[in-house]
Amino acid sequence: MSSNETSTAQDGMQLAPWLAVQRSDLLSQRGHAWLLQGPSGLGQFQLSMSLVRAWLCDQPGEQGACGHCGSCHAIDVHTHADLCVLMPETAMIVLGWPLPEKAQAEIDDKKRKPSKDIRVDAMRDAVEFCQRTSARGKGKAVLVYPAEQMNAITANALLKTLEEPPGDARFVLATEAVHQLLPTIRSRCLGHTMRWPDEAQTLQWLQQQGLAPDVAKAWLRAAGGRPEDALALSRSGRDVAAWARLPKAMAAGDVTALADLSPPEAVDSLQKLCHDLMRVANAAEPRYFQTQDLPKPPSAMVLARWAKALAQEARTADHPFNAGLMLEALVAQARSVLHSRH
Repeated sequence: MSSNETSTAQDGMQLAPWLAVQRSDLLSQRGHAWLLQGPSGLGQFQLSMSLVRAWLCDQPGEQGACGHCGSCHAIDVHTHADLCVLMPETAMIVLGWPLPEKAQAEIDDKKRKPSKDIRVDAMRDAVEFCQRTSARGKGKAVLVYPAEQMNAITANALLKTLEEPPGDARFVLATEAVHQLLPTIRSRCLGHTMRWPDEAQTLQWLQQQGLAPDVAKAWLRAAGGRPEDALALSRSGRDVAAWARLPKAMAAGDVTALADLSPPEAVDSLQKLCHDLMRVANAAEPRYFQTQDLPKPPSAMVLARWAKALAQEARTADHPFNAGLMLEALVAQARSVLHSRH
């Protein structure tokens, strides 16, 4: 799960305006299973939670859940008997959702680490949950996020229930990588593509979250226009000015420019730099950096090789053999690329 999703997920009622519009549209349609899809930073988790709150609310209105009934309170404190939330254990711990007793005991006893995937045991528990009678009489809801974190075994455990759900069970699956889902999962859901808000609306919302106008604009650019990602960047402790200096710091071989970043964050930052240089090389405007902050791009062939190398690094960035050595190698590689003229 991306950090932006965790930053505001506790706030079940305060939806951004573009998410509130989508919620109203989805609630006006019938269907037992929704698949919310789109890139990170567009609010999939928040919209999913808003939907299940409305489905289970004792007094729902046109704008969704009431926010003050017993059902809404139970969801707020993560104890609703008719809501099953399926997330990687790492994400559930961050968001304060309780783990199954067996899983919690195994982690407490140091028998294993929290899983970064949605475990098949949790999915089987969810299937059993769907067979039970609703505790509050408003039906049951299952939320799966991020759905791409289901492996094939976990997804297959969901398939039959998704195809032939009990009469009062509804599902919402949310994903940032819909192409990774099994086609059979996609075909059993009504699809909804997350909508991008316009820049003015997003900047206004970011300022309402406490960001100064210039900071909001800078982080929104760094996030590629994705509002939740921009908010997460602003709350990460990273410096806007340091972001602007990053391209030229890489050209100078300055390892300290990446020192405060985790390996995945460092790779992501360099991928954005590579992307912008490719755009500039093709006479297009950069997306993540200001034009004046970028060095002269090398040849298209050099950038293509760099993009491929960074993609390979991204696959193992969560588990580097040695994080310090990895960052040094990334910077050396970036410097070599930025000084290449072949």
